[in-house]
Amino acid sequence: MSRSPRPVTRLHTDGRIGAIDLTWRLASWEPLVDHYAVYASESADVEPVPENLIGKTVYGRFTHATLGPEKQTRHYTIVTVDAAGERSGASRTVDGTTEESLVVRGRPLAQVGKFDSKSLELALAPADYALYAARFPKGVDFTVGKSNPRTDWSYLHPGPADSWAGRKQHTFAMRFSLQAEPEEELGLAIWLIDTHATAAGKATLAVNDTDTVEIEFRGGATRGSLEGDATVPGTALRPSFVELRLPARDFVRGENVISITKTEGSWHAYDAVGVFAPGAETPDAGDTAFIAGR
Repeated sequence: MSRSPRPVTRLHTDGRIGAIDLTWRLASWEPLVDHYAVYASESADVEPVPENLIGKTVYGRFTHATLGPEKQTRHYTIVTVDAAGERSGASRTVDGTTEESLVVRGRPLAQVGKFDSKSLELALAPADYALYAARFPKGVDFTVGKSNPRTDWSYLHPGPADSWAGRKQHTFAMRFSLQAEPEEELGLAIWLIDTHATAAGKATLAVNDTDTVEIEFRGGATRGSLEGDATVPGTALRPSFVELRLPARDFVRGENVISITKTEGSWHAYDAVGVFAPGAETPDAGDTAFIAGR
């Protein structure tokens, strides 16, 4: 007599900026498991019905991504489905809450692009990266208030692993003015719609050539070079966010420059970059928050 599939156990959530990561203990492989169906709802009473289905996976992990920059709470349950299509009962319900982004609680001082999970307002988007070497032979040098994101900030930031961009480091500089020296640390938000899956690589970040910080990017889906909208239902894009705070002493009255230099690996695809006066506590300098897509 065949056994019915069993529900998963030890379902756990971890909230990040814009996403909630789920992990659980796998069910028994007898009968053979085909997949785990993940259900979510804003209501604590999560019904395992088609309108609440957010994805399927064969692994003991799943990320509910593109939830936006505001703090969000979702409730989850999981159903085990075997190779014959038989379904287990629902697992216990757990809730998860995302972290609020500094783009919500902060006051914008300088910005390139829109924080909307899209690269479409940036130069060469969504798929003309082959023109990068001709359009940006010396990298990007962007002045907020004068330059145009549609022509002057490439959606794709190549790295030393990219032959189409000369296999070298590339620097993207954002210039902006401050009317006075800041009294508090400033927040920096770098939102990406995707990164290379196996060679996301690293970058260094410098403010006015001081206090260089190294950023390590999380692998994405390698689709951001061809697609520019991570809000499309079922998208393969895997957005990620880097948010950190920078010392007030690094900034000056007048022009300031934040430079992002890709030092290792392949490309990452921008959503937007911005500097914010914090309205609340932001992550420590050097701390980064990554969001992986489904």
